[in-house]
Amino acid sequence: MSRLLVRIVVNAIALWLTTLIVTGVQVVPFAPGGTVEKVLTYLFVALVFGIVNGTVGTLIRVVAFPIYILTLGLIALVVNALLLLLVSWITSLFGFGLEVADFGWGVVAAIVLGLISWLLGLLLRPLVRGDRR
Repeated sequence: MSRLLVRIVVNAIALWLTTLIVTGVQVVPFAPGGTVEKVLTYLFVALVFGIVNGTVGTLIRVVAFPIYILTLGLIALVVNALLLLLVSWITSLFGFGLEVADFGWGVVAAIVLGLISWLLGLLLRPLVRGDRR
């Protein structure tokens, strides 16, 4: 259970850093004002992204496996951008959450988010591994 929480926090931090770097992506908090609302919104968006990536993303990767091979994995950028746009749409149904300006910003955000998540995962790997023992 704590591994799941660590992954959600890592995704939330990576998403926060991505919104600072990529101008076409932002997160709108559920209530104006305080830091608590922003943090809870980032955690909510990270949870939605994890669910979407775990279900829809996995299904797409399995079905489109030959395309991944033909494009040497470059189609992953398109898939991840589309997943970000899907998360943006899902969270907009709640009236707050992730906002992606367009598909181009989604591709840039997917690259930045992937790199930041990878770096944070490397840094926090001992914390996650310590939980398995």
